[in-house]
Amino acid sequence: MDERGGDGVPITPMARWRNDFSIAFQYYLDRSTPHAFQRWIGTLVVAFMYVLRVYYVRGFHVVSYGLGIYVLNLLIGFLSPKVDPELEAMDGASLPTKDSDEFKPFIRRLPEFRFWYSITKAFVVAFVLTLFSVLDVPVFWPILLCYWIVLFVLTMKRQILHMIKYKYVPFDIGKQTYAGKKFAGSSNSRKD
Repeated sequence: MDERGGDGVPITPMARWRNDFSIAFQYYLDRSTPHAFQRWIGTLVVAFMYVLRVYYVRGFHVVSYGLGIYVLNLLIGFLSPKVDPELEAMDGASLPTKDSDEFKPFIRRLPEFRFWYSITKAFVVAFVLTLFSVLDVPVFWPILLCYWIVLFVLTMKRQILHMIKYKYVPFDIGKQTYAGKKFAGSSNSRKD
């Protein structure tokens, strides 16, 4: 029997397997969405396996440096607002500065789920790259580490100053929460 796709082209077993795998992978990815803590624990396990691999092999410092730069780039996207207030100020619109201004919630440029997925994928790809000895370029790794630390400090300083200047906090820690109305049947209600 010759199965054909929507455009009349025969479907190969490899194409069918890839499609089935993609559907199953997306299904489990969707199911993991509400379980942020467990997802991040899994990512930490993958990162620990990568660190052990690099330590055991004592190499692949350029791959690790590239991974570090990529993770730093993802972190900046995670900490940045979707709409940059600096650019918005040029257009005339800006963040609320008075109580009478409209409230605009903080929306990330890179949502948490995509941040997690990209970091996990990066560690898996970096781990696979350590299996190829061609990519083990001999370098003096302390120079790369110092350069990455300088990049991290300068980038975070710029990001923190941006947060202070435009008064936004990308985390829920310390933000005010308001209690809803109390029900009439609560213990605090007066009985006459």
